[in-house]
Amino acid sequence: MSVTPETEDLLRRHAPQVLGALVRRYGHFDTAEDAVQEALLAAAGQWPRTGVPDNPRGWLIKVAARRLTDALRAEEARRAREEKVAALSPRDAFTAPPPGADRAPREDDTLTLLFLCCHPNLTPPAQIALTLRAVGGLTTAEIARAYLVPEATMAQRISRAKQKVRGVRFARPDDGEERLPAVLQTLYLIFNEGYTATSGAALQRRELAGEAIRLTRAVHRLLPGHGEAAGLLALMLLTDARRDARTGPHGELVPLDEQDRDRWDKAAIDEGVALVTGALSRGRAGPYQLRAAIAAVHDEAPSARATDWQEILGLYDILVRLVPGPVERLNRAVAVAMVRGPRAGLAELAELAELEDELGGGHRLDAVRGHLLERAGAYDEARAAYEAAAAKTLSLPEQRYLHTRAARLKP
Repeated sequence: MSVTPETEDLLRRHAPQVLGALVRRYGHFDTAEDAVQEALLAAAGQWPRTGVPDNPRGWLIKVAARRLTDALRAEEARRAREEKVAALSPRDAFTAPPPGADRAPREDDTLTLLFLCCHPNLTPPAQIALTLRAVGGLTTAEIARAYLVPEATMAQRISRAKQKVRGVRFARPDDGEERLPAVLQTLYLIFNEGYTATSGAALQRRELAGEAIRLTRAVHRLLPGHGEAAGLLALMLLTDARRDARTGPHGELVPLDEQDRDRWDKAAIDEGVALVTGALSRGRAGPYQLRAAIAAVHDEAPSARATDWQEILGLYDILVRLVPGPVERLNRAVAVAMVRGPRAGLAELAELAELEDELGGGHRLDAVRGHLLERAGAYDEARAAYEAAAAKTLSLPEQRYLHTRAARLKP
């Protein structure tokens, strides 16, 4: 008997809570994670036959705690450390669920796990990998496929990340407010990779985008008054609402101004607009709230022609003052072009000559330049810019799109 999608979703939702409960009580992040995986496998094999227990979280914690203590005992025995074996609590103490297992789930364990996975000792790639593994519940193979690296490479990355957080006290850090931006940034990076894959044959990796939204919902649920957490969730929903319209029947990229807006997810748009409206009304706007507000202007426009680019430009003016990064400045140049004409946008790009280095040699600067040159009627230059952009991207759908744009401009 196979596991139903509802049960699979239940297991994935409880996994970080169970892992958090075990690590908070016993430590041993690595061994606890293995124990949780064994408990999930046991549930997947047993629950279809016996039914989901009344307290699935308590059941999982009880089974995982047994697996964990068995593993710890085996490890202690293997190392022949009799004094540590003698110091272990009696077996019955380990097999019982931790206190409170029968009460409502402690969802703050999910947030604390996110803090742990986004520890400042870890690099951003390691933070992403560990977050997807420990909090998202994705397998190492799934994460490796999502980032198009060998499974062994991803396993090493995750293993090194676990080593760096070994011994770190599992608790909400005192500098939680300072660490929260790293959590949000990690979730944002995961979403961006899922929404527009940086390489490979597919434009989108929906499982990554969906996981980022799920985890950001958890953060927002735990911190409902945090404006940037609400802003990030709104941004993801408003962006992901266009997902189905972004590709054509053969997987080709469809730009925003050519998308069929009837295919946009209206419920996600309504939720995102409500979130960002509420967040903006509570105080000073942060970068995620501003990005979400820009996305809302796009999503609420009945057509591309009806988009309020003047409002978008005003929002970008505020955003680049807060975050004067290359992507924000490049996007603002597009807004300038839409309000004041393509030549004005090209002049903005000319003033941002250093963007190419800041963007890491990516294709976006050339792609934007090609778009603005095409709108300005400089077709030969536009064609060259599109071809230059196509040569720099590793995404096959984006390559095809850029080559198609260039081919349309040939005399």
